[in-house]
Amino acid sequence: MNKKLSFRGDAHKFYLKLKRQIDSGEDPRLLRELKEIREIRDFYSSLNVSTLKNIKFRILKEKSGSGVIPILVTAIPWGFFIFGKKIQDVLANDSYIWIILICIYIIAVSLSVIIHFRERAWASVHLQIIEDTIEFKNGTP
Repeated sequence: MNKKLSFRGDAHKFYLKLKRQIDSGEDPRLLRELKEIREIRDFYSSLNVSTLKNIKFRILKEKSGSGVIPILVTAIPWGFFIFGKKIQDVLANDSYIWIILICIYIIAVSLSVIIHFRERAWASVHLQIIEDTIEFKNGTP
């Protein structure tokens, strides 16, 4: 399989994968990503409109919540700023601990931001599927 390096994002990578699937004569519905979406749609289709609306409100709440990530990104540097002198006194003789702590912080923030945006993306997918299902069940296009 000839894979090309692409920096265009997940949507374009999915397009390329879908195009390869179709070009090879395979059914695009067999792609794992499309199966996953179909399973989610089938599940939400089995629920009544009242339940779907409650799920929608819950997802909106989760999606709109600020979460731990902004707190992690902003609070820890402020903590270092506020308690900086005491931290320097404790760690003054060992600069390697500072380097280790900074590396741990950067890794934790990076991973948390990645997870945060993936969760928001999945919340958007679920929300759109629920809205489409409610519209379909109510008979509105």
